[in-house]
Amino acid sequence: MKKLLIAFLLFAAAISASIIKPVERLATENNKVRLSRITVDSARLEEYNAYLKEEIEASMRLEPGVLVLYAVAEKERPHHVTILEIYVDEAAYKSHIATPHFQKYKKETLDMVQSLELVDTTPLIPGLKIK
Repeated sequence: MKKLLIAFLLFAAAISASIIKPVERLATENNKVRLSRITVDSARLEEYNAYLKEEIEASMRLEPGVLVLYAVAEKERPHHVTILEIYVDEAAYKSHIATPHFQKYKKETLDMVQSLELVDTTPLIPGLKIK
């Protein structure tokens, strides 16, 4: 019984380590922080949003270097989408855009996107903990 408990605890610790992102990596001066401002063909908004949801969920689940991907749509113009993107660093961003799930999103939504503006930003309070 004791061996089974120890094995379970080791398994749980291994799973936790692979799922939980360390707090110290959440906000540093080395993070890459970007706003992606996207205008989507309003006739294809539902389809676009489905691809976006799939991509963000996969990125957050599979990529430890992706800290935040938070997408919002304007209330009055829901085809205007902004995504807050926070990566551990530039290398994590480059790794992200090379993933199969991101490449699928780009390929499938290319003709839905009417405009794309990528705005790199500087965090004003880089050590702030993200709750």
